[in-house]
Amino acid sequence: MKLETRHKIARFFQYLILIVVGFIMIYPLLWMIGATFKSNAEIFSGIGFIPKNPTLEGYKLAVTQDYGGDINIWRSMLNTYSYVLPKVVFTVISSVIAAYGFSRFKFKGRDILFSIMISTLFLPQVVLNVPQYLMYNTFGWIDSHWYLPLWVPSLFATETYFVYQLVQFMRSIPHDLDEAAAIDGCGPVKTLYKIICPMLSPSLVACALFQFMWSCNDFMGPLLYVSTPSKYPMSIFVKLSMDADNGFSWNRILALSLISIIPQLIVFFCAQDAFIDGIAAGSVKG
Repeated sequence: MKLETRHKIARFFQYLILIVVGFIMIYPLLWMIGATFKSNAEIFSGIGFIPKNPTLEGYKLAVTQDYGGDINIWRSMLNTYSYVLPKVVFTVISSVIAAYGFSRFKFKGRDILFSIMISTLFLPQVVLNVPQYLMYNTFGWIDSHWYLPLWVPSLFATETYFVYQLVQFMRSIPHDLDEAAAIDGCGPVKTLYKIICPMLSPSLVACALFQFMWSCNDFMGPLLYVSTPSKYPMSIFVKLSMDADNGFSWNRILALSLISIIPQLIVFFCAQDAFIDGIAAGSVKG
């Protein structure tokens, strides 16, 4: 057998395995999409994702039904992004500034402070819930109209994982670029956003993407700090739609879930192009 033929056969099986594994991974999403067009009885009749008798009842109930006249799907989505977007922006900005300080400046106690920051990765959020709640309650932020407990902490680089990721990325950037920028008259701030940030584009996009998805899916935070039904975000609204007294309309619940993740899917696929563009823009040309 010729070498070229063997390569073609090997490539065929590689793609075959990738297609099979990819289909297995994406099947739950396909099933959910198909189940939104099924009746409750048909949802539990089999594992196939193609509906036999398609119906839009789930979507009609999802977009028209509210709870006590206080909250509906559109209001909950608006509530969600009213704190998710500033949280993403402030997380990226504060993480970049903190990482810039740790990676490019030498100051007394830097290594100790960096070690303390890294150690916070080992603290589970459940340990912090009670003291944070007491602190925010003292500030008068509980059930705040502006969702202050959910996004204000992001101003202070509280996402240790992102800071650590950016520190490691900045350490791979040659210090010669900083020196060249200083010779050209750039100060530390100008060097950061003129030289460092363009090279950090791939990592910044990744940080923003992860924070966006995590914040949209956050359930515990809004559950603790939001008590007014009209302020509920999408994560709580989906749970609220499960009325155990009257039984679940699973097609409606699945339709709500699908609608809630559509913006995340759009952002995710758009971010893929931005990620590739960031790599090209951040490359160093010799």
